[in-house]
Formats: sequence, structure tokens, C-alpha cells
Amino acid sequence: MTDPVAERIETAVGRVMDPELRRPLSELDMVRGAETTETSATVRIVLTIVGCPAANRIEQDVREAAQSEAGEREVHVDVGVMTPAERTALTEKLRGPAKRNPFGADSLTRVIAVTSGKGGVGKSTLTANLAVALARRGLSVGLIDADVHGFSIPQLLGLVSDGEAPSPTQVGDMILPPIAHDVKTISIGMFLKQSDGSTPGAVMWRGPMLHRTLQQFLTDVFFGDLDILLLDMPPGTGDIAISAGHLLPGAEVLVVTTPQPAASDVAIRSGLVARQVGQRVLGVVENMSAMVMPDGSTMDLFGSGGGAEVALALGEGAELLGSVPLSPTLRADGDAGTPSVIAHPEDPSSQAITALAERIASSGRGLAGRKLPVSTR
Repeated sequence: MTDPVAERIETAVGRVMDPELRRPLSELDMVRGAETTETSATVRIVLTIVGCPAANRIEQDVREAAQSEAGEREVHVDVGVMTPAERTALTEKLRGPAKRNPFGADSLTRVIAVTSGKGGVGKSTLTANLAVALARRGLSVGLIDADVHGFSIPQLLGLVSDGEAPSPTQVGDMILPPIAHDVKTISIGMFLKQSDGSTPGAVMWRGPMLHRTLQQFLTDVFFGDLDILLLDMPPGTGDIAISAGHLLPGAEVLVVTTPQPAASDVAIRSGLVARQVGQRVLGVVENMSAMVMPDGSTMDLFGSGGGAEVALALGEGAELLGSVPLSPTLRADGDAGTPSVIAHPEDPSSQAITALAERIASSGRGLAGRKLPVSTR
């Protein structure tokens, strides 16, 4: 005979979301049944790996879901672990039987590479805050820290604790990116340790290793279905920029500069290289523009007009999408690991980044020439 209470418990538990995979447990084949007696209810689940970092949260959510249908019965949660064969089946179910780059030319995910000609223009701070602002609009957002030599995204998103970024969970050969402020994030800083196991070490890699790193971020990391994937690119027009062009031919490029000519002249080159590898320049952002003073006046600490000059030089619709004012608050929040768009949304820099996110989200992306996953059959 069927047990209606056990069935309701199993259904409720199946709706619990895995916090890393962002899928219900039933879809992930992690629920193995439920049984009840007059005084108790037992539900059986399996985790993906031994030592799963989300184990406590999953068990708590499962217990609460089961209790909602168990009434006065005492709930017991029996937690097991998937077999290697079950993990392989799960990874194939999520990303297919073979490794592939899901963000290739026919991807429906909008890929935006945030680039600059030189370092020190605040590109990473802008990228981190832009990712969070887009996620706060309800979009599914991923972020790749492609600046392998100068990675900083984990710190800017508050993922660093005691000088160490979290190690991503691995299910077989599939990597699950840590999530911060609803942004799925991956960085080489999450894999590096000093010899004493403390703070992340330095990276001393040449072109082939840099290319392979970006390729693995695209093929081995399971981002799931994304609306937008942002790449925090390294300064300049070197190996990563070329690799991104080959691996992400449908990507758009957001060029970041400061107002001063020394930065804007170099920023133009990154836009030109993007076009040479087949990518489209989405637009230009002028960072560290006129700072708003306490009395409401402004101060052009780095001059003015650099963003407009870059947009004019790049032409072909590469308009100036926004100017983000120089802000001590934005800097302090970055050091603290809390995006300003959340911590201080009223700050002029936060308002400018939020407006930029709204403009990017509303602009959409053309699908001409792309294969859509539909069939007339």
C-alpha cells in the first residue's frame, strides 16, 4: 500500500534546492525515498561528494521540508553519498557526455569581457560591482576572473576569509563555482596556496598555461544556465585577450578607461584587438571621473573627456555608456569585500554602476546567425 504522507514528504524534499548547483534535489537524483510510522518519518538523501561544504545546509533544508508534511512525527534524515557511477551520471546529465565550451558562438548566454588597455583603472572593482548589480536585477550572472596574474575578484566579492579564498567543490571532474551575492564566480586564486597552506601564491605562467586556464574555466566549471557571463580581463592585449577571442567569438567587449589621456590612448588598443579577433565593442565606461565633493561640487582629479575620446576613436557604435565618479566609498567597500552597489547604493559611484547595469541589461543582444535550441518537429 502507498503511504500518502511519505509521498508528500518525498515531494517536499525533492523541491529543496542544492545551494551550489541551484537545482532541486529531485532533479539531481539526490532523494532516495521516505518512510513513516505513527511516530516518526525517515527521509533518505545522498550528497554528491564526501565532505560536501553545503551538507549542513542541505540537511537542515531537507529536515524543514520533511517536517512541514510529517505533522507531529519526529523527522530523521539519513544522509549518504553518491557512488562514482552516480556522480558520473549526474555530471553527464548536467553538462552532457563530453566536455565542451557552453559559451561558444551559438551560446544564448551573453558574454561580456571587461577590458582595459592598462592596469590601475579600477576595472576589477567595476566588474565585480557590475556583476552584482546585474544579479540584483534578477539575471543569472557568472563571473570569470581572467586576470590570472593579478586576480582580485574573490577579495572584491567578499569570498576571502583569513586571507584565503574558498576552494570550489568538485564533483568528479566538474567544478562548482562559489556564489557571492548571487554571482557564480571562479578565479585562479581559489586554487592557489602557499607552501605553508596560507595565503594564495603568485602565478608565474606563460601563454600556453594562460590559455589552458581560461579554457578550463569555460569547460570544467559548471555555471548552469546564465543570462550573462562577465570576464574580468587582464590589462593589455596579450595572451588572455587573444585566447578569449578564439574561445569566445561571440563575446562583447566593454572598454574601461580613466579620463586621462595616458589611460584612454592605451584603452583604444584593447577595443581594436577585440575587433581583430571578431568580438564586438559594446561600449566604453569612463571610471574615476569627476569626484563629487561633500558640498556638491566636483573635482576632476584625473582630468576629463577620456571616455568620450575612446568611444570616438573606436567608432562603429562604441558609445560612452557611463561615467563612474571617483569614490573613496567604492574603494573602501572593495577593500572590505562588500560591493558598494549593496553596501552604499546611494553613493554616486554605485548609482552610476547601477545605471550602467540597467543600460546593459536593457540593450539585449542580437541573435542573427545564431542557432537556437528549437525544432519544428
